[in-house]
Amino acid sequence: MAWPVFTEQPTLVGHRGMGRGVVDGYCENTIESFLAALACGIDWVEVDVRRTSDDGLFVCHDAALPDGVFLSDVTSSQAVKLGIVRLEELLEALPGSAGVVFDVKSSLADAGRSSEATTAALLARTCSRALGDRPALAQSFDPAALLHMRQALPDMALGLLTWARFPVGFAVAAAAHLDVEVLAVHAGSLVPGALTGITVPTLDTILTAVHDSKRQLMVWCPSPRRVRPLLAAGVDAIVVDDLPRHVRKTA
Repeated sequence: MAWPVFTEQPTLVGHRGMGRGVVDGYCENTIESFLAALACGIDWVEVDVRRTSDDGLFVCHDAALPDGVFLSDVTSSQAVKLGIVRLEELLEALPGSAGVVFDVKSSLADAGRSSEATTAALLARTCSRALGDRPALAQSFDPAALLHMRQALPDMALGLLTWARFPVGFAVAAAAHLDVEVLAVHAGSLVPGALTGITVPTLDTILTAVHDSKRQLMVWCPSPRRVRPLLAAGVDAIVVDDLPRHVRKTA
């Protein structure tokens, strides 16, 4: 696997393309949104990956569709009719140089499957077939998904995702001992006091610990006012919403 994963310091990553929801008229997790994000001048985009009942992989954030039906309960043809993008179609549309952060969304149905049939294992096979030479990272909140990816595709760079207010000290230690290349913490985990319920180490201390353990630190979804301090501290990558605004602020 390539190391480091993020070679430009810092790297901006477009969250679901241009950002969560609708940004500048582009709806999240659509081909148009991802291409528009790259046109803003960034090199990496973040892509949500979920599976259908017949093992199709699609670009979709929420487990349930607007009518309450779970994506894992519909077929690939039904997902296409609903306008959800097939992952391989997105990879074909992206320039070969574009980096992709895959957010592996394990589903409840994965619990009843073997490790070779989980969402992560399906992604590993898709990447082996369709990723090509593009830079990529597979990350997940689910440590088991990272294990399945490592078993199925040993050369894929991996990242541990932690949710808002997750204690950052636990996250740094977990990333080191899970042997992943990137720790992706929510910006809320870096705020001391009531948000996390514990004392938060300084950002410099966190970065030193991450870098000393030969990992990189990615922060996801900071507010615009918090981006500059993160950049100044030397974080390796930032996943951002409202991408055009962040590009302007960091220019």
